[in-house]
Amino acid sequence: MNLLFLFIYFIIILVVIEIHVILFQLTGLKVEVSRFQVISMMTGTGFTTGESELILGHPVRRKLATFLILFGAFSLAVIISSISNFLSDELSMEEVLYVGGAILLAFGGLKLSWAKKKLAGLFNRKMKQNVELADLPIREVFLTNSEDLLLNLHMFEESFAVSKTLKQAINDIDQLDFVVLFIKRGDLIIRKNVYHSEIHEGDQIFLFGDKEVILREFKQAITIMEKKLENIPHSIENQQGAITQSKK
Repeated sequence: MNLLFLFIYFIIILVVIEIHVILFQLTGLKVEVSRFQVISMMTGTGFTTGESELILGHPVRRKLATFLILFGAFSLAVIISSISNFLSDELSMEEVLYVGGAILLAFGGLKLSWAKKKLAGLFNRKMKQNVELADLPIREVFLTNSEDLLLNLHMFEESFAVSKTLKQAINDIDQLDFVVLFIKRGDLIIRKNVYHSEIHEGDQIFLFGDKEVILREFKQAITIMEKKLENIPHSIENQQGAITQSKK
């Protein structure tokens, strides 16, 4: 009876995993990443990969993750209890010896040189990259050291660059150690001629480069933005805020 219960419960666990893989997929996560992270949360292994930030940075995924962690902890207790009962009631010494013998045979097979060679060839076969650049958190792509800064600069009426182009507002901008990725104006994204486009009040300028240079050149605009947006989380990743810098 214990064996049947364990089998049924393992089926339930597999179904729960697949349900959450689908749910994570519906939030925009790739199926390969979803399955690995779901199993990781379910088993409580806590892999600290860059992929895990895809879960933490999304409110719906965090709620799903909370359920998986709790369900995994409960399931572990049920499984351990069931296995303990099964071992004490039904497993004889002869069966233990059979299991032990099978494990020793597997270990002996892995010591054979031809088996090692075959497995090495299998493991080192070129695999498809599961995580594309677009799936990684922003800091994994842009922020490679403590000197990097990614800035979503909101422009207000008092900002020094309003009604000017960046070329006019900042001397020798082409020689400075940062780039303008794009300018966001409502639903419009400006990527062409960003240095020669007149800045309007309400624009968002996305900058990337040396932290010290950006903070120096845009100090006045940053100070104004921080005062205006002091009650809004300053994170480019949640699309509301302003400054994201490397924590490495």
